[in-house]
Formats: sequence, structure tokens, C-alpha cells
Amino acid sequence: MDTGGEARRTAGAAPARGGRVRSISMILIFDVGAPLAAYNGLRSAGLTAVTALLLSGVFPALAVAIGVVRNRRLDVVGALVLAGIVVGTILGLVSHSPRLLLVEGSVPTGIFGLACLGSLWARRPLMFSFALEFNGPDTAKGREMTRLWQYEGFRRVFRIITVVWGVGFILEAALRVIIIYNTSTGTALASSKLTPFVFAAVFSAWTVAYGTRQKKRGERMSAASQIPGPSHVSPASPEATTAADAHNSPST
Repeated sequence: MDTGGEARRTAGAAPARGGRVRSISMILIFDVGAPLAAYNGLRSAGLTAVTALLLSGVFPALAVAIGVVRNRRLDVVGALVLAGIVVGTILGLVSHSPRLLLVEGSVPTGIFGLACLGSLWARRPLMFSFALEFNGPDTAKGREMTRLWQYEGFRRVFRIITVVWGVGFILEAALRVIIIYNTSTGTALASSKLTPFVFAAVFSAWTVAYGTRQKKRGERMSAASQIPGPSHVSPASPEATTAADAHNSPST
């Protein structure tokens, strides 16, 4: 029995679980709980809606700062959050409109959705670049993703994923604007904080289901191409092998 290998896998899984719990805790505290609590508390203290919204935006900015210190770099998501906060602050100070201030959260979301769709004409779609960055280009998974990019089946999967996420981001941004201009400021703030996570959960679940389905399809194609014929055994066709290899990638 390989008890050493099992121990290593268990030891490796613990930090991974700890990292996920830490990330979720950071989101719940700095991106959702603290801003909502701060806004309600500041409004109860008599501050205007614009001032309360501006001050509550300190917590997401603080979360980005903590991430920069921990990772020693500013990632794309953090840059988008900071850009949204800066744009919102300027809009709020100039217009004194809480609704216009809340719209800032939709600006980077909409821009990111358009960037996803625009990247379909680039060498690699944006969601592939994110997946590669997430896994690490110099890791075993990252190198495998880079190798599989030569196959059309693998490229097609990431193009479809990028289209779905791009359209999803744009729809989310539009929905948030509709809610902001048709509800109270407090309700709009709560919606702006929670809606992104709802959309992310839905599209993440779809991505996992889609990747799993495509992986099984590729495996069936590969198996079918290796069934012996009447007089000889046919090797796996390039298309079937490509599909199986592509959809066995860790990123999908």
C-alpha cells in the first residue's frame, strides 16, 4: 500500500481546502457583509446615501490591497475592482447621485463581457488565458493546456465557454442597471453585491457540466474509433484522439 503517496495527497489537499475557505471568507466579509453593514450603519447615523456608498467601498478596495500584498501582484480581477471603485467615486462626487454611483459596478462587468467576445478574434480567447493563468503556465496542468491548444476540438471548447461567459457578463451588467434604477438604494446595493456571485455560480456550474459532457463525448469517439473492423483493427482517428485529449484537460 502506498501510504506515503496517500499522505502526500492528503497533505496537499488540506492547504488547497484552506485556500478556498480563506478566499470565500474574504469575499463574504469584504465584498458583501462589510459594505452592506457599513452602508446601513452610516445611513442610520445620518450620512447621505452617496457618502455612505463611497465609504462602504473602502472594504472591497482593502480586500484587493490584501490580495496584492499576499500574492505580490495585482491580478486582472483586482484591477477591474479598483477601476470600478475609482470610476464610481468620481461619478458619485461629481453627480451626487447614489444610483449613478452604484452603476459603477456594472461598468467593469460589461467591459469584461465585451472583452470576452472580442477575444474570440484574438489568438486565444480570454477564458483560456484566465484558465492558464489560474493553473499556472509553468505547472504540469498549464503545460498540458498549452500542448492541447494545437487541437481544434480543444480550441472550440474554450471558444464556446468564452462566448457563454461573455454574454453572461453583459446580461449581468444590464440586469444590475435595471435593478438600480427601479428599486431603493439599499436594495440596489444588496443586489449589486450578490448578483455577481449568483451569476458566477450558475455559469461555473454550466462550465463544469459542459466540460464533463464534452470529455465523455471525446472518450466515446476515441473508443468507437478503436473498435476492430472486419479485417483489421483501425487506429484512433486524429479527430477522436483530439477530442479525448482536449476534454481530458484539467481546465475543462
